[in-house]
Order: sequence, then C-alpha cells, then structure tokens
Amino acid sequence: MIASRKPRSIKRWLKLKYTQLLRAPGGPSFVALGFSIGMAVEMFTLPTYGLAFFLIFPLIYWLRASFAGALIGFVVGKIIFIPVAFINTLVGGWVLPRHISINIDFLPQWINHALLTNLKLIVGGVIDGIILGAIFYFPVRLALQFFANKRREKRKLKRVQLESKPISEI
Repeated sequence: MIASRKPRSIKRWLKLKYTQLLRAPGGPSFVALGFSIGMAVEMFTLPTYGLAFFLIFPLIYWLRASFAGALIGFVVGKIIFIPVAFINTLVGGWVLPRHISINIDFLPQWINHALLTNLKLIVGGVIDGIILGAIFYFPVRLALQFFANKRREKRKLKRVQLESKPISEI
C-alpha cells in the first residue's frame, strides 16, 4: 500500500518561495524590477478589463526581470488600486485636453461618459504606474538586500557554532 504524502502547509510553501526570491540569480535588483513592472501594469489594468496583464510578459522579457516579483507587485497594486484610481483619474484629466470628448452617436450619453472616464483612468494609470514603479523599486531592492544579508549572517553564525563544537557533541 502506498503511503499518502502529507500536503505541504501554506506557511512552508510561502517560506520556500520567499527563499527562492532571495536567492534569485539576478539578485535583489532583478526581483525589485519585476515588482515595479507588476505595480506599473496594475495601475492601468482595470479600464482595459485585465488585458494589460498580458503586457507583463514582454516587459519582463525585455527588461530581464523576475516574473514572481512582477506577480507580487501586481497583487500589491490590486490592493492599493482603489485609492490610487481617484488620483489616476485626476492625473488623466490634467494630461488630456479639456475639450476632448467621446461621442459615439448610437450609444447612450452615460456610456460615452464612462468611456471618457476610462480613458482618463488609462492615461493617468500609465503615468502614475510608472511613477509608483520607480518609487517602489528602491525600497523593495533595499529590503531584499537587507533580508538576504540578515539570512547570510544567520547562516554564518550557525556554521561558526557548529565548527566550534567538539565532534563528540555533534
């Protein structure tokens, strides 16, 4: 009879993924760049009905960033999107010309107004997304460097303690 394997706990899986992010081949800047890309793309994804998510793939390939970092940035962007959406609309209104209007004859006026608001959200979201991505890049990179150094020091201390113990105690 085959013994069934105990499924890994979520906590253990998250710790594994965290360790993999810290050990990413490109280092903390690789992961931080992915995080920034995910954050920037999320800021204009709602008015495009989620299609902007597909922009993550070519950006990560082109800029050589971390896909896992981009997904984390995308999720964090989803969490902060609602308050930032109002700012996106304001910035889009400032950038777009005042006389711009969308008037499709066979659609009701409220749909034309919703399309104009979505246009403001997209334009403002692109601008704010780039700014937020640039702002978040440095703290994420520094935090990853800090945690990687802290983990390295902890392992070094453990190694020194093991080497100092007599063989009989091990």
